Amino acid sequence: MTIWYGGDYNPEQWTEDVWPQDVRLMRRAGVNIATVGVFSWARIQPAEGVFDYDWLDRVLDLLHRGGIAVDLATGTASPPPWAVQAYPDMLPVNQDGVTLWPGSRQHYAPTSPDYRRLATDLTRATARRYRDHPAVVMWHPNNELGCHVAYDYSDHAAYAFRDWLRDRYGTIDAVNEAWGTWFWSQHYTDFAQVLPPRRTPYHVNPSALLDFRRFSSDALRELFRMEKHIIREAGATQPVTTNMMGPHRPTDYWAWSEDIDVISDDSYPDPADPLSYQVSAFARDLMRSLKPGRSWILMEQAPGAVNWRPANAAKAPGQMAALSMQAVGRGADGVMFFQWRQATAGSEKFHSAMLPHAGTETRTYREISALGQELSGWQPPAPGGEAKVAIVFDWHNWWAIDQTDHPATVDYLATVRGWHAAFLDLAVQVDIVRPDGPFDAYELVVAPSLYLIRDAAALAAYDRHLLVTAFSDVVDEHDRFLPGGFTTRLGPALGVSVLDFEGVRETEIAVFGGAIAGGTLAETIRVDDAEILGIFPDGRPALTRRGNAHYVATLLDGDGRATVARYLIERADIRPVMTGLPPGVEACARGDLITLINHNPEPVQAGEFSLGPYGYQVIEQAP
Repeated sequence: MTIWYGGDYNPEQWTEDVWPQDVRLMRRAGVNIATVGVFSWARIQPAEGVFDYDWLDRVLDLLHRGGIAVDLATGTASPPPWAVQAYPDMLPVNQDGVTLWPGSRQHYAPTSPDYRRLATDLTRATARRYRDHPAVVMWHPNNELGCHVAYDYSDHAAYAFRDWLRDRYGTIDAVNEAWGTWFWSQHYTDFAQVLPPRRTPYHVNPSALLDFRRFSSDALRELFRMEKHIIREAGATQPVTTNMMGPHRPTDYWAWSEDIDVISDDSYPDPADPLSYQVSAFARDLMRSLKPGRSWILMEQAPGAVNWRPANAAKAPGQMAALSMQAVGRGADGVMFFQWRQATAGSEKFHSAMLPHAGTETRTYREISALGQELSGWQPPAPGGEAKVAIVFDWHNWWAIDQTDHPATVDYLATVRGWHAAFLDLAVQVDIVRPDGPFDAYELVVAPSLYLIRDAAALAAYDRHLLVTAFSDVVDEHDRFLPGGFTTRLGPALGVSVLDFEGVRETEIAVFGGAIAGGTLAETIRVDDAEILGIFPDGRPALTRRGNAHYVATLLDGDGRATVARYLIERADIRPVMTGLPPGVEACARGDLITLINHNPEPVQAGEFSLGPYGYQVIEQAP
């Protein structure tokens, strides 16, 4: 398939005489798709039961005549003022009981019956009208679900949370058992007594908070499922997507991916951070891994600067193209932006756009056009099968580990990203995988800080090269200790048992004839059936190996992760995509293509290839 190239288009912000000019300049820039209607609810529906689609008809017809396809949004991301005036209880409530009022966006409670009814009416009317429109190639329910209001604490949420608990547990006694409610006299006798974890005098029950996070992800996912069902019921057959946000903590994208036809992602790495390409590379690999063997779409990125950081650095010349090619090299079949034409009013008027306010005689538009022409007609191979290393990543574990009252504060996402960066720097391709596998395609599996495990069978049975890091196999799916202590499920495969945890600022491990550094935690482990490879300064075991299964009893720093990653790929005989790359240069494989990218602001020599600042080279491998 040809690469989709384009971005969000908001024609309702402009007078109609501008629209033909937009289409002409889109064509000149190589644009072949536009996302339309994301925030059009107020324009489409001026009052309940009243719909005005005439203007949108003209927009879609104009785009189609210009050869530009449409990713049509349902517009449900931002209810208009009339809806809130008529149904004020649709508004969300924060943890302190404060209502979040209109005047921004995403001002709705996901479980509000009034919001769901109005969103249903809008989605149904739009789908019925445009199900057969030749411009529409994809549907786009809502927008960045959970971006601003991931957790709603309203009465609607309370009712829905109780229903969710009834479905999950059946009885209030089962809830009490799962949550350990005899502690602090929290025992419930009726579901009506259960509330969302609103502001409390002190820390809330961790098991209850874990389930509320699960419920909240499900509630947002249900909005997508609701709209997709309406679109299909209306007779539309085009694929349905919604824009994810990389590793977004509140939303379990492993579960969501089962409902989404085409994975799409919004990605805004900070140009001022020289290592931000590592952050975006992890997100690209995660998106590709959500539906193995299928391409995905980079739905949003900034052509230049954003508007919401304390200091909004612009992308350097070539940096936009480099990050775009990073997405393509890691499996994307779409490179898109927010937004097409820069707004003249509103909160995002300083956000860069493909067509800046200053017009076509700008570096941004020239770079956008150059990349569009380069990607025009290019048909990359399907992604999948390149990686021999897998990193385990799990939202349920994230929700449990990211709480108070632990031996130390463990930044789970930073830990996982850190291991990904270690292999990225070695030019070793990585997939991101669920904690329950499957793992059979991989020679090496890395499971960083898998504190909560719901099903350990696949990981415990994995018989190739394995690394498990500190704070793993500690609690069950309810965030409760299991009988028999820690590492009861993975311990036999690792040959060790964790006995206790100690929070530390820093520590080191004597290993491989030198020392590597760690911190946050230093565990006391008992070696049951393993070889000790490294020790803490006080002589306690710190790095062990049983066959090819390794355990490290602390959280390593960047250099430590790099040392261990290099040792593991050598032991597993895993070949990098390319060798001898300078720092800040990545190489990723997609089928028979290698994309080599310089993320440095100065030129580099990478093997036989000379790369300018933020330069890249696509290399076809010999069969």
